[in-house]
Amino acid sequence: MLKTEMRNPDTVNIGKMSTYDILKTINAENNNVISAIEKAIPEIERACDAVAEVIKNDGRVFYIGAGTSGRLGVCDAAECPPTFGVSHDLFTGIIAGGKECMFNAAENAEDNPSIAVEDLKAKNLSKKDIVIGISASGSAAYVISGIEYAKRINAKTVSVTNNPETALGGKADINICADTGPEVITGSTRMKAGTSQKIILNMISTAAMVKCGYVYENLMINLKPTNKKLRNRMIGIVCEILNCEREEAERLLEENDWNIRKTAESRGTI
Repeated sequence: MLKTEMRNPDTVNIGKMSTYDILKTINAENNNVISAIEKAIPEIERACDAVAEVIKNDGRVFYIGAGTSGRLGVCDAAECPPTFGVSHDLFTGIIAGGKECMFNAAENAEDNPSIAVEDLKAKNLSKKDIVIGISASGSAAYVISGIEYAKRINAKTVSVTNNPETALGGKADINICADTGPEVITGSTRMKAGTSQKIILNMISTAAMVKCGYVYENLMINLKPTNKKLRNRMIGIVCEILNCEREEAERLLEENDWNIRKTAESRGTI
């Protein structure tokens, strides 16, 4: 039996616990997530380097998953443009069943392998791209089919799973396995497995963006002034880089079309 489907002996009596003890138990289990990711860092490193190489060669990054895994992929892809100032098609999240499944679960969507191929073809997937398949069980037919299609056209492939020696892991060029063990609620992989996936996707996209030069020191220098909060953040970043007052930072940003990199380059800082 898959570890993510096993009963957790430490939570068999969770229904009899106080709210405080339920929360302590869940938090104790969540501690296992970090150690599981730590063991997977060598493969996460390989994935980060592969993603960075694809981006540097004008390729795109696709996350593909079902249920919780699909939602997490869509979430990470959606967060990259505002964080790093990249185009909306550089990172794309594809979820089994389409956009409606972001809000309403359709558990049977993961069992249809042919749709994954159609979804990737609709995005004009090419050999320049990379596909990251996400599945806690490592057995979702939709995700496996997507990875198989990507390999057929010579795109790079990565799998993110929470069970060792899975069908999905065996198909991908790089297999990241965060063995988070049995869930607090048996089979509910929205919990530890999902938490690990969110962290891993954050690590992949962030490290790749750093390696591709979308971050200066630890600052987001490709922000867009799309709201008041972000404009204030941009002013603060320019203050940090140029060691100047807010009034001067705002003036310089206005002179340089609210482009942090251009502003810093105008003063010879970057």
